[in-house]
Amino acid sequence: MSALDRLHLVRHGEVHNPDHVVYAGIAGFRLSPRGREQAAVAAARLSEMPVRRVVSSPLERAVETARPIADVHGVGVETFDDLGEWGLSARWAGHRWPDLPSAFPGELEAYRVDPSDLPFAPESLEAAGRRVAACAERAWSDPPGEGHVVVVSHQDPIEAARRLLTGRDLSSFNAAKPAHASVITLAPAVEDWREICVFTPPQE
Repeated sequence: MSALDRLHLVRHGEVHNPDHVVYAGIAGFRLSPRGREQAAVAAARLSEMPVRRVVSSPLERAVETARPIADVHGVGVETFDDLGEWGLSARWAGHRWPDLPSAFPGELEAYRVDPSDLPFAPESLEAAGRRVAACAERAWSDPPGEGHVVVVSHQDPIEAARRLLTGRDLSSFNAAKPAHASVITLAPAVEDWREICVFTPPQE
């Protein structure tokens, strides 16, 4: 692999969710028309880069985001369970976001204050970040090769992995999480990874 090769962390595009449900791992939640446009913009952003591999969470919204990126480069989409959603979302799955304060008193508020310290979560934020980071590094190095690697996952796991890969902690986690179909570009460094840039498609 070359020092010019890059690792791209991509959040999936906007999801069709008119009822504002916590969809977590529930089947049937696909990209909205805007989400498909965002995925196409992300694919166009990466079209001039020598992408050799595209890996994705197995959830529909992630695969739908990954596919146009992979198609541009004539590669398939590989799915890995370790790129799936944060375990916390499984606890809330099927409930509407506006109903969470009554269904799970205090939990949404705690998530907004400090998601890295949630004793009720079935998986810690750090654990979610570490599994996504480890999966990204495996996709990068096994098998080894020259070219860029694209990893498509979900907002909180992607942000946690981004921080861990670049040697940062999880403090102020909610301050700057990736928007829909954002592309976070990392470069290999002597220790950890170095963040090069963040590209965000139109959100409205």
